[in-house]
Amino acid sequence: MFSTIDIIIRLSLSCLLGGLIGIERESLNRPAGFRTHILVCIGSTLIMLVNLYLFQSYKTYANIDPARLGAQVISGIGFLGAGTIIREGSSVKGLTTAAGLWAVAGIGIAIGSGFYMGAIATTVIVLVTLIIFSKFERNFIPRFDHTAAIQVISIDKPGQIGKIGTTLGDLNVAIKNISMAPIDDVFISIQLQLSIPKKTSKSAIIENLLSLDGVTNVETSKGIL
Repeated sequence: MFSTIDIIIRLSLSCLLGGLIGIERESLNRPAGFRTHILVCIGSTLIMLVNLYLFQSYKTYANIDPARLGAQVISGIGFLGAGTIIREGSSVKGLTTAAGLWAVAGIGIAIGSGFYMGAIATTVIVLVTLIIFSKFERNFIPRFDHTAAIQVISIDKPGQIGKIGTTLGDLNVAIKNISMAPIDDVFISIQLQLSIPKKTSKSAIIENLLSLDGVTNVETSKGIL
């Protein structure tokens, strides 16, 4: 059975590690911040302690799985994480915070079970991911800074949509939405909603699309792109 000091150490450590991750989220004004991460981590630790307590107390009377309550935490934390995910137009925000809450719950379970090294190592890796890797992501991974709705006029022939998609993919341009409408028996209008990276110029999009066999024009809702 656990001593009072051991229980206090585990709960205090979960408060510390959960708070460290929460501070990083709080600094970016995310929906789940400092206190939320602490509560999730402490709650997970307590649930795991209760689970181990029940196992030690009743293992001679019943077949008790010491991992059952911890498994319920892992699945149940998804409801809380879903509350931090916000959809704004075509973009989704809060996924990192939701994943962080899920990781914090795992850290709490590890502390509650006495797996201190795993909890501390995971906390360090999570903090490195949130702080250092975010800088790497901003500087080295192409980001989409604006969207554009364009219209491509092309001859209606098999495989043309695939060629357009491949051409845009080579430019790191993402297609968010696509629709088509026939103009006549020969030509088709292709409406594309694009997410364009900072380093990709509009002229490059025009040049590459117009270089495709069968494409005759590229326009936006405000005129020629």
